Amino acid sequence: TMAADNRTLGKFDLVGIPAAPRGVPQIEVTFDIDANGILHVSAKDKGTGKEQSIKIERTGALSEEEIERMVKDAEAHAEEDKRQKETVAARNELDTLIFSTEKSLNEYGDKLSPEEKKNIEDALKEAKEKLEKGKTKEEFDAAKEELAKKAQKIGEIVYAETQKAQAGANPNMDNAGFDPNKMGQQEQPQQEPENEDKNEGPVDADFEVVDDDK
Repeated sequence: TMAADNRTLGKFDLVGIPAAPRGVPQIEVTFDIDANGILHVSAKDKGTGKEQSIKIERTGALSEEEIERMVKDAEAHAEEDKRQKETVAARNELDTLIFSTEKSLNEYGDKLSPEEKKNIEDALKEAKEKLEKGKTKEEFDAAKEELAKKAQKIGEIVYAETQKAQAGANPNMDNAGFDPNKMGQQEQPQQEPENEDKNEGPVDADFEVVDDDK
């Protein structure tokens, strides 16, 4: 079900949150229905600790006829709703890719050639236009695929930089357990200490047969 098709039960604003880059704020939202059927909704910003809540009581409840009508309407438009949800999901994926590509381009753009950078910038421009004017899932998917293809070069650079950073943090990572002083010496297997009293092979022994009937 899309938000526009839902019935609004209540609204509240979580204010006082400082401006921050996209993806940084973390909002914890809680829904709780008590024994009396009252819905409690709260939202808390983990960064500032600011919190807001609302209590929704059972006022203006839907009648049985209204509920039945809404259920039948939802069933009749199930396929249409599915396509709409897929379209929204595809658009959101394109939007996320645009954001991450721009962020990576700002960080690693100086490591690209002018031609590579221009190709990605052109792809970003086209993707933004499709994000604004696109209407179908297929349009958003095609734009996402094209942008991902052009931005692949950034991914290669990010991977290389990550590997370089890891190597710098662990310079002896590849030589773990390696002693250069023993270079050229073949490691000999450990041998058990010899026991002078240890006898190998068959052992001769004298024995006497005792007859109990004697």
